[in-house]
Amino acid sequence: MAIASRAPLDKLAAGAAFLLGFATIAAALGSQYIGGLYPCELCLEQRMAYYWGLPLLALILVLWNRLPLPVWYLGMVIVTGIFAWGTYMGSYHAGVEWGFWPGPTACTGVGDSFSFDQLNSMTPVIGCDVVQFRFLGISLAGYNALISLAIVVLLIGAIVFQAKRKR
Repeated sequence: MAIASRAPLDKLAAGAAFLLGFATIAAALGSQYIGGLYPCELCLEQRMAYYWGLPLLALILVLWNRLPLPVWYLGMVIVTGIFAWGTYMGSYHAGVEWGFWPGPTACTGVGDSFSFDQLNSMTPVIGCDVVQFRFLGISLAGYNALISLAIVVLLIGAIVFQAKRKR
């Protein structure tokens, strides 16, 4: 096979990052709506990286050869930053679950006020320090941190591969 006919590694890495991210958010939503695992506030906050990062990455993938290179780099750096923030949030949440540090008082403490109207809520309130599911000793927040880190590594790889191709 000739080198010119192979798919560029930059696009493969970015595509793999997108597929990994899409599968992750689909699994998170499936575990909530099908599996009955209710997300806490930190869980919902971690999903923001996927809600913001994946559409932007999809746009970059669709416009791959039509974007000016500086715009491509800027977009990829922004997406990488979004998922780096997601890695931080997953790590922070896993640390709260393990008791390494306190979580936000809104979801781990009693809070300042309480209304009995909140008892009528149809959605259960889950504390951020409560682990609903572990696999191989790692919680879903821990897996999210690892997956987000893998996405960051893939995106950095895509940026590096693109830079090497354009030299």
